[in-house]
Amino acid sequence: MRDDVSNGILRNTDHSSFDIQFDTNKETQELTEISDLSKKGYQFLKEDKIHEAVECFNRILAIDEYNNYALVGMGDAIRKRGAFRDAVVFYQRCLVHHPGNNYALFGLADCYKALNQYHKAIEIWEQYLLHDGKNITVLTRVADAYRKVKDFKHSKEIYLKVLDMEANNPYAIIGLGHLHYDFKEYREALFYWEKMLQPGEAPNKVDIRVLTSIGNCHRKLKTFESGIPFFEQALERDPYNFYALFGLADCYRGLNQSASSLEYWNRILKQDPRNKVILTRTGDAYRALGDYDLAVEYYERALNIEFDIYAVLGLALVDKAKGNYATASESLKRLIQQDPKNYRLYLELADSLLNLGDKAQAIEVLEDFQRQDIRNTSIMERLDMLRS
Repeated sequence: MRDDVSNGILRNTDHSSFDIQFDTNKETQELTEISDLSKKGYQFLKEDKIHEAVECFNRILAIDEYNNYALVGMGDAIRKRGAFRDAVVFYQRCLVHHPGNNYALFGLADCYKALNQYHKAIEIWEQYLLHDGKNITVLTRVADAYRKVKDFKHSKEIYLKVLDMEANNPYAIIGLGHLHYDFKEYREALFYWEKMLQPGEAPNKVDIRVLTSIGNCHRKLKTFESGIPFFEQALERDPYNFYALFGLADCYRGLNQSASSLEYWNRILKQDPRNKVILTRTGDAYRALGDYDLAVEYYERALNIEFDIYAVLGLALVDKAKGNYATASESLKRLIQQDPKNYRLYLELADSLLNLGDKAQAIEVLEDFQRQDIRNTSIMERLDMLRS
C-alpha cells in the first residue's frame, strides 16, 4: 500500500477493495439481466414470437457466449422456423460446453428427425435416455425412428416397453399400427388401431388418421365393405380429406361399383385436377361403365401431364373392348418392353391375340413371361387352359 500526502491529509490509494465491490456488482447485474432475458425469451417462444425470442437470446450471448439457456433457446427458436440445419449448430455448441444437456439433446434429435437423418436422431435420443431412461416421449420417438429405418425388431420392442409403462399410450398404439402396416401385416395393424376405438365413443372423438388407417387396412385386405364406414366417418369430419375420398373410391372400385367410385374420383379431381393417377382411375371407371369416349378423354388428360403406363393400358383396353384387337396388341407389346414384369400386360396381350385367332402366339407370349422365372398363378392357369 502507498500513502500520499495532499494538503496535509493522509490518503490511502489502494483501490482493490473498490474494484472487487465494483466487479461483484457488475456480475450480479449481468446475472440478473441474463435471468430476465431468459424468462422473456422463453415466454416469447411459447407465444410463437420468434423474432423477439431471438433478440433476447442474442443479448444473452453477447454477455455470455456459452450460456446454455440462450444456446438452447436459439436452437428452439430457429427450429420453430424450420431452419433445422441452422438449429443444429446451436444445440451442438451447447453440448460442447454443457455435455449431457437434456434440452439440447432433445432439440438436436428432433432436428435430425426432421432432416430424415433417423440414425443420427436415434444416436442422440439414446444419449438422452442414459439420463432419463423412462421418458415416454423420447422412447416413442426412438421407436418411430427405428420404424422409419425399417428396423422392425427394435421399433416393436420399444413401443411394447412404452405400453408396459403406460398401457393405453396412444402414440405407442398408433406407432405399432403403422409398424405392422409398413411390413404389410394388415391384420396386426388393425388389432392395434382398433384399440383406439373406445366402446360407445363418438367417431368425432377418434383421430381422423386412425379412421383412415383402419379403412386402409380393410382396403389392403380386400374387405372393402368393412372399410367403407371408416372412410365415411372421416369424410363427415373433413369433406375434403384426400385419404378418405381415395379410400372410398378405391373400396367401391374393389366392389366393382364403378358408378359409386366415380363420385369420389371426381371429388378429388375438383381439388387436384392435374393428378394423373386419379385421372387414370377415373378413366378406368368410365371404361368399366362402357362410356369409352369419356374414358379416352381422361386417359389422354393424364398423358398430357406425364407418361403413365396405366393410362396407355387403359387406352389399349378401350381398343380391345371396341374390337380393335390389332391396335390393342401393338400398344400392349410396347408396354411390355417398358414393364416386362407386369403379368397383366401379358394376359391382356394373349387375350387380344386369341381374338385375332393366333393361339400359338398367345401361348408364346405367356411362355415369355414364365421364362423370367416369375411364378404367377393367373399366367399358369391361362397357359394350362390354352395348352389343353
